[in-house]
Amino acid sequence: MKAYRLELVLTENGSLTLEDLPFQAGESVEIIVLERSTQQHSTQPNQEFPLAGKVLHYDDPFGSATAVG
Repeated sequence: MKAYRLELVLTENGSLTLEDLPFQAGESVEIIVLERSTQQHSTQPNQEFPLAGKVLHYDDPFGSATAVG
């Protein structure tokens, strides 16, 4: 299944118009509408996921997960 993302703003009467979609006439499509959160565009750190967007470093990524001793 191919997915195409569009970001649109609702008109005053709450409607959307989808134009120039990359599908053929008569083709069946599924429409899912999600609210766009303003938090996603925020530059403040995400309190729920504090490591989101951080670079992780592993000293020994293939080493043992338990201490041998």
